[in-house]
Amino acid sequence: MQNLAVKIIQPDLIWESPQENRENLEKLISHGKKANLIVLPEMFTTGFTMDASKWAEEKDGVTTQWLQKMAKNHNAVVTGSIIIKENEKFYNRLLWVKPDGSYSEYSKKHLFRLAKEERTYSPGDKKIVEEINGWRISPFICYDLRFPVWIRNKEEYDLAIFVANWPERRSTAWKTLLRARAIENLCFVVGCNRSGTDGNDIFYSGDSALIGPDGEEMSEITNKEGLIDLELDLYDLQVFRRKFQFYRDRDSFTIN
Repeated sequence: MQNLAVKIIQPDLIWESPQENRENLEKLISHGKKANLIVLPEMFTTGFTMDASKWAEEKDGVTTQWLQKMAKNHNAVVTGSIIIKENEKFYNRLLWVKPDGSYSEYSKKHLFRLAKEERTYSPGDKKIVEEINGWRISPFICYDLRFPVWIRNKEEYDLAIFVANWPERRSTAWKTLLRARAIENLCFVVGCNRSGTDGNDIFYSGDSALIGPDGEEMSEITNKEGLIDLELDLYDLQVFRRKFQFYRDRDSFTIN
């Protein structure tokens, strides 16, 4: 059983500028401590754009190759979402890239109606659980955070990750829901958001954070570009779960 070193990157994304964003993220990733897991926000090459036909990449395109390079160079899993075109459909897809170049995928399940995301992108229908150092980790994307049935932890994971482009105008909901998902699922939660202003003149305060299973905030970064470096102890989580066995009283249901 090993600790998990997590690096959360909060960039000021440049609107629809993949190369500039990759270059900036590469610099940010090189700062701070060595990590086992490096987390980037939603649509980290473009910002939250609906112009998918212009900015979508193929499954093994430039950004996938860049992620593989970052994972190898830093000997860490690197994850975040980009726009992927597959079978003539567009997906807001998270890539979970390992140091050996292999990767898993999670396509955003809940598409953000207020931005008409569902008119451009197709939803995913499968969750994933990955492992690092004995930690079981399940990643999600932005709007998924509002849907506890989809996020529900049936003793499957120890850490939930939410990569996002979540605007400052709804930051209270972001902060509240990150805590709620940690408390109800007896897990650590990472929220990785962007900062700055996008091409639609929407401002993002970031508020990227790491939350403990008791709902307490362990670290946060607000209103600026930057990063969080923090090490998590799986033994502490196991002790917490043994003491507070709330999952034993949960309601049973299935998702149709």
